[in-house]
Amino acid sequence: MINQTKALKLIKIYSIICDRFEKDLKYTCERFSNNDKQDLTDQEIMTIYLFSVQEEQRFSVKHIHKYACDYLLEWFPKLGSYAGFSNRLNQLSEAFRCFVSSLSEEFLPSDCFSNQSLLDSMPIITCSGKRNAKVAKDLTDKGYCSDQYETGRYFFDKPLA
Repeated sequence: MINQTKALKLIKIYSIICDRFEKDLKYTCERFSNNDKQDLTDQEIMTIYLFSVQEEQRFSVKHIHKYACDYLLEWFPKLGSYAGFSNRLNQLSEAFRCFVSSLSEEFLPSDCFSNQSLLDSMPIITCSGKRNAKVAKDLTDKGYCSDQYETGRYFFDKPLA
């Protein structure tokens, strides 16, 4: 059983997902088979996943399903097995992508540009300092990173474009 504040957050997440699902998400995960009416709806699976990630910091599907079995079973009594939950969650990948893009469009700050990205300047080690680069030779360069205590590593430090 979850406390009242978490229950209200669960209800809010569910209502947002249901609104978006009726608008446009239902077309991204439409089933054309005899098994198109499931006991546990796609909205409920998305709600369980997003609530568990946001409120409980559970990031693996196994931990999310276990949490749902332990604490959310009264909210979702037809949860079913882990294998079925995982399979259905994988089928909803396109719905999650559309859901995130619609949310980001709606809540995008006015001073933010959607066509620009920011990259981290952390170097990526592609091989040890003793070896010659064999991966992405045209993008990598041998150099020293002051954050690392070793020299002679290959890093991505050339612009990709």
